[in-house]
Order: sequence, then structure tokens, then C-alpha cells
Amino acid sequence: MPNSVIGRLGRWCFRRKWWVLAAWVVAIAGGVLASGPLFDRLEGENVPSWVESVQAREVLSRGDASAGTVVGVVDGVDPASPAVRAAISEAAGAIAAIPGVRRVDHPYAGGPPARAAAQVATDRRAVLVSAVLADLDRPEADAAVAAVTTRLRAVPSALPGATVQVGGGPVLFRSVNQAVKSDLQTAEMVSLPITLLVLVFVFGGLIAAGLPVIAAAVSVAAVMAVLLGFSAFTDIDQNSVTVVTLLGLGLSVDYGLLLVARYREEVADGHAPDVAVARAWATAGRTILFSALTVAVTLVGLLTFELGTLAALGASGVSIAVVSMLAALTFTAALLGVFPRRVARRRLSRSPLGGAAARRGRGKANIPPSAAPPSGDLDERGFFAGLSRIVQRRPLVVALVTGTALLAAGAPLVTMSVELPRLKGIPRTIEAARVADILEGRFDRTNNPVITVVARTDAASLDAWATRWQADPVVARIRPATTVGDVASVDLAVAGAPQGPAARDLVRRLRADRPPGGPSWVTGDAAVLADLLNLIGRGLPLALAVALIGMVALLFAMTGSLVVPIKAILANLISLGAAFGVLTAVFGNGFASGPLDTLTVGALNPFVMVVVFAFAFGLSMDYEVFLLGRIKEYVDRGLDTDAAVRRGLQHTGRVITSAALLMVVVFGCFAAARIGNIEQIGLGLTTAVLVDATIVRCLLVPATMTLLGRWNWWAPGPLRRLHTRLGLREHPLPESTPAPEPEPARV
Repeated sequence: MPNSVIGRLGRWCFRRKWWVLAAWVVAIAGGVLASGPLFDRLEGENVPSWVESVQAREVLSRGDASAGTVVGVVDGVDPASPAVRAAISEAAGAIAAIPGVRRVDHPYAGGPPARAAAQVATDRRAVLVSAVLADLDRPEADAAVAAVTTRLRAVPSALPGATVQVGGGPVLFRSVNQAVKSDLQTAEMVSLPITLLVLVFVFGGLIAAGLPVIAAAVSVAAVMAVLLGFSAFTDIDQNSVTVVTLLGLGLSVDYGLLLVARYREEVADGHAPDVAVARAWATAGRTILFSALTVAVTLVGLLTFELGTLAALGASGVSIAVVSMLAALTFTAALLGVFPRRVARRRLSRSPLGGAAARRGRGKANIPPSAAPPSGDLDERGFFAGLSRIVQRRPLVVALVTGTALLAAGAPLVTMSVELPRLKGIPRTIEAARVADILEGRFDRTNNPVITVVARTDAASLDAWATRWQADPVVARIRPATTVGDVASVDLAVAGAPQGPAARDLVRRLRADRPPGGPSWVTGDAAVLADLLNLIGRGLPLALAVALIGMVALLFAMTGSLVVPIKAILANLISLGAAFGVLTAVFGNGFASGPLDTLTVGALNPFVMVVVFAFAFGLSMDYEVFLLGRIKEYVDRGLDTDAAVRRGLQHTGRVITSAALLMVVVFGCFAAARIGNIEQIGLGLTTAVLVDATIVRCLLVPATMTLLGRWNWWAPGPLRRLHTRLGLREHPLPESTPAPEPEPARV
């Protein structure tokens, strides 16, 4: 029996399966109950409140405290018609009586002529009904929005031929949250059945295929309760739930695939199911532990940012990595205890994971792997061993060609720009987004003025200061200042890209030459982006240092080498450059946006860039650990590096390829979402996984390890001695002899 803590854990869960399954049922129930409140608490991408651009918005909101405005566009009407006047006035009166509605604006409400004129479309074919909500708590605000929306939709019943569309900030926010929830549910419902079908082909059996899928669903459900707990201390946005679902499905399927494949190998070698679990967990389970820790360490770097959104993403990612690892090591072992023989049926030769293990399981080949001859045996026969042998003949050529190809794929990064997508990242299938377009195109309104200067002064003084900027080549137009409470604000439209370098430079110059008098603030999309990039730039060095140092330390603890971790990091950086090049080409330049059905936003979201980098880097190291774990196993048995690479790639190549295919299925379903951020995250992770599992793991890693030879395992003397004393080495598996087959009864 293996002398390993993880091996003993797997055997314990295998034997006490019902207790383990009952504990996970409780965790699932908690996650399901937490999902509803969690989605109700989701926030948008946020910047800390002490940042100037956010302070300006808070100053404006205190002067006009409200929960936003619900806007109804009544289209296809004549504003001068008495019937239209009567119908709109009646609806406005009913809306004004709804609890939580502070004011209703419409063309027939009286008051200043300019306000009434602003409620009529420039083409004289539509009117607005705007309900300004009081500053309410979330439940009261939701009820008021629902009641106002219902009454607005009833307007066309009194005006034949008229149509109404409802939008505004509160409606748009709720619609996007609902779309995110729908996209996640759709991706899960589509990806899990496809994943199950692929696993049935891989394992040649429904029971074995179902184990990783069930473990994935369990992990995602259970972690929702953890996220709800985080939401009590920090804001959780849509990206956090998206990434948790993506990472949970991907990691859990990968871990389940690796464990079940190794378990079937051990059973094929003739071991009893409980012994096979212990041996599989002592080897593959150890690899999974290192993999989860590597992913978690990568994401810990996000916690160092001063941005609540990124910190929440980091905490969410660490949580799902740990939960996925625990589910794999305990829940999967318990499920194997329920179906030990049906999962272990010797049909491995029919599946892509069969290979040498299946052939060893026939006839007299029941030989422990450690007793195999050092070279030329079945462990070095197969597609991946043959591919590795080809690479090892010309390692320098392969390394140069693959490196050049990856650099070429990353070439679009040269033209990359960053911006917050806002409405460009929302599909027009969402009604509130179409209303925003109508307001801008037919009512001469903008939801987010390009640059807004807020000051505690009067409107005349602020207008006088703003005229000094009229001749600036970056300023296209200056709107008259308005007063809200005790503050005035003025909007400056920018010539060119609203969030481009010129706009951000104008923000810097406005902040350097402020209006005279009281305190002032500069806000708007360009200002928010400038503040956001500044915060990311300040936090990035520490985040990278934490992630890289932690990753090097973990891989060193696993391999005892300082070269292998550094080589792995460099290879991952090159593959990530290729992934970002694809993202820039698709979402920035519109390449293949038609066939892929993606939104072209002209730039990349800085939040998404950090998320894709962190999570793709962690997933890439996940496959690195899979491969290195098996290679190191053979090196520790005395094989030279080239033979260990061939055997390691032969044994893990099928697992890594299958795992990557499953991740591509999962991430591809998310790339088909409607919301732009989910599209970018899904496609970015799909590309990173695909490149890493094929070009990097099958070509670049064997080539570089062949070139380095024995230097792969180099470390300075003090570090070697430290690893000898404290390194997390694998306990050697005993060369146990399987129980003999019973002799056939004599007739």
C-alpha cells in the first residue's frame, strides 16, 4: 500500500463513500440556495471610491440623489396629436403614483420649454416618458422599476400603431445581469452534455465518463456559497461568476479525467479497486494537488491590486481551484467506491487513453511499471512517444519554428488599444441597449459624457473657465454648464477616440489646470480608464512577483530544479502572447467576427486582459504540472531525460490532449455568449488552452528539454540540499504483486 497521505485519503474516501457523498450533497444544497441571492448582489466593474473619477460621480449623485431613471420611448406617434397627449399624460400620472418614483418628465408636463422639447425626438416621431426614482434600497428599487416598466408597456394599448421600448440605467443594469446569468446557464447546459459525450468516447463507458462531469457540476454549485460569503465583504461582479464557472468546469473535468485514467491503469495492472485508488491518488492525486496550488498561487497575485473587482476575482479563483481539488480528491474517490468495477472495466484498449496500460493488462503483461525495462518497451510506443522522438531528432529547429509561429500569432498586439467597452460590449438584442442608441441618435443625448468637470462653483464661473479649452485641438465641443445642488458640471466632447490616448492626456491636463474657487473633479469614461490603468500599473509588479515567485517555489518543490520552472514560465508567456494576439485581431480589428458571431469593440477591456492573463497562465501551468509530474516520476526511476520525456509525453499526451479538448468545449460555449466580456474571456482562454496543449506541450517542451538535457534538473547547491530536506517528493509506490487469478475448476 502506498505510504502517501493523499493515497490514504483516496482509499479512506473510497471505503467511506456514503459519508463523503452526504457531505458534498449538503455543500451542493448550500450552493444552490446561495446562487439566487448572489446574482441579486452582482455589481458592475468598479473602481475604488477614493479615485477622483469615482468621487466626482458620487458628488453629482449626492446633489441629485436617486436610484436612476427609467426611460420609455414611445415610437411611431405624432407629438402634436391630442390622443398622444392624453395617453402620455394618463400614463405619467399613473407612474407618478408608484411608490419610489420621485418625478416623471414628459413633453406635456409643463415646466421649462427646454425640458419639454428634450422629451421629443428630433424627427418628431417619438416621445419620452422618464421616471426619476428616489434613492431606494435594492428591493424597493427593483419593485419600482418593475412597476414603471409594466405601466410603460401598456401605453400602446391606447395608441394604435405605437410601440414602446423601455431602458435607462436601472433597466440596463438588470438586463445585463440577467443576460450574464442566462449566458452562464446556457453555457453549462450545452458544454456539460458535449463534455460527457467526449468522455464517453475517451473512456469507452458512460459511468467512467460521468464521474468528471458530475464532479465539475458539484464544484461549481458548491463554490456559489463561498462567493455569497465574499459578497458580504466586497463587491462581486459578473466577471467573478463567469470566471468561477469557467474555471470550475475546466479544472474539475481535467482533474477527474486524470484520476480516472490513472485508476484504470492501476486496475489494468491487476490491483484491487481500493489499492488502485490508493496508488492513483498517490501519483495523479499528488499532481492534482500541485496543479491546484499552482493555479491558486497564480491568482493570489490578483489580491494585491487596489481594485475591488480584481481582488474579488482573485479570491473567487483561489476558491474554485481549492474546491475543485477537494472535489476531485474526495468526491471522485467516493463515486469510484460506488461503481468500482464498472469504472474499471478493461476496455481501455478501445479508448484514446488505453495505450500501453491496456496492453500491459492482458496476458502475462501484469508487471508493475517500475519493473519495466528501461527502454524500447511498450511505454515508448505510440503516437506521442513517436512525436517526441521526431522532435528530439531536430530539437533546435522545432524550438525556433514553434517560437517564431507563436510570436507571429501575437503580432496583432502591436495595434492593441484598451478601453472600457460600455454599451459596445452589450448586444442589441437587449432592449435597454437599443434605447440607449435611440437616445443618442434621435434625442441628442449621451449616457456617458466623454469628459465631465465637476466643481463647487456656479455654472457661469465654470462656463468661463471651460471656454479657455475651446481652442484645444482635442476638444470638439463644450456643452453649457449645469447645476445640481451646490455643484456645477460641464461636459467636453473629444475629437477622436473617446477613451484614446489623446482623451486621457486631456484628462491629465484638465487636472493640472483646475477651475478657480472650490474643489473640483474630472470624470467621464476617459478619466475612469486613466485612473483604472494607473491602478493596474501600480499593482502589476507586485502581483506578478507574488505569482511568479510562488510558481517557481511550487515547481521547485515538485521537481528539485530551478531551470524547469523558469523555462515553463517563459514558454507560457510566449503562448499567452499568441492568445492576446488572437483577441486583438477578433475583438479589436473585427477579424472573423462574422463566423464567430462576436462583438467588435475596437479594443480590449483592461479588466478582461488581467483576468485572461492570470487564469490562462494558471491553466497553462496546470498542463505543465501534468506533464512534469510523469516525467519526474521516470527520472526518479533512473531513466535519462530524453527517455523520460518520451514516456512522460506518451502517458500524459492523451490525457492532456483530451483535457484540452474538453476545456475548449467548455470555454468555446462561453465564447458564444452574448455579453462582450464573457465572449472575450471565453475566446481568450480557449485560444490559450489550445495553443498550450498542442504547440507548447507537444513540441516546444520536448524540444527545449532535449536541448537542455541534464541541465533541466540543475539547481544551486544550497537549493539542492534544501530540496533534499524539505522537498515535496512523491512516496515511491510499492512493487506489489497483484493477486493471482483463480485456477479454472476441473471438470
